[in-house]
Amino acid sequence: MADSAKPHPFDAALALEPLGGDHFRGHTSAAYWNMVGPFGGITAAGILQGVLRHPALLGEPVSITVNYAAGLVEGAFELQVRPVRTNRSTQHWMVELTQATAQGERQTMVTATVLTAARRETWTQRDMPMPPGPAAAEVTRLQGRGPIAWFSQYEMRPIQGAIPRTWDGVPSALPPEEASTTRLWLRDDPPRPLDFCALCAYADNFYPRVWLRRPRHVPAGTVSFTVYFHADGAMLRAQGDGHVLCQARGQAFFNGFFDQSAQLWSLDGTLLATSTQIVYYKE
Repeated sequence: MADSAKPHPFDAALALEPLGGDHFRGHTSAAYWNMVGPFGGITAAGILQGVLRHPALLGEPVSITVNYAAGLVEGAFELQVRPVRTNRSTQHWMVELTQATAQGERQTMVTATVLTAARRETWTQRDMPMPPGPAAAEVTRLQGRGPIAWFSQYEMRPIQGAIPRTWDGVPSALPPEEASTTRLWLRDDPPRPLDFCALCAYADNFYPRVWLRRPRHVPAGTVSFTVYFHADGAMLRAQGDGHVLCQARGQAFFNGFFDQSAQLWSLDGTLLATSTQIVYYKE
């Protein structure tokens, strides 16, 4: 159980200090460190947090696109969070994340756009059903995830497409529509109620699809990442701290870049979010 006297590690990683106007200061978190920098999902969640903390916010998140221009280094960063257009029910945001170099020069590391909206009740339909499969309690939790810190912040229960045990470079023999698919139950560890920032991070919680499609441990990193939210705050609060079913699938691998799509469902089978990203890989 989490120590109630301390913030959850996820909330601590998203802590922002208002600097006045459209500016905030944050700090990278050792708890969410990846191989050579922060876990991309925590960076995206921090950017979304900046929008949600802005006093001019209208509505709730509908989408976010994050472009990773350079790898963050350990230490402080600044966010400039600007509402560039506000209409009656929608609001468009531009966000820039910068860090200072050793020489004191400030460089752009990440850019993002965010769409928020005051949704109104209207006709609603979700045409992507949750795939059948075992409940979270019936799936063995992934253990022994190595030295990458951010893995330890999540409870992962893979149903299909766990990280390869053998790096033999032999392409998967599964049909193409399944060859790069991972499906798993996921939640924070220790458990934490779901919100928009957590859901954003969940959508980036997959290892590179190229590692599954042709098991070679090649360098890879996300270049651009988009999440579309199909739930409101009340629906996320109803989910509580239960598991979310997450699925990702590669779509095309071409000359150093591949894209993947992802879907995330609640415990009751409601599609909460979808995601796409383009990922660089090196042969």
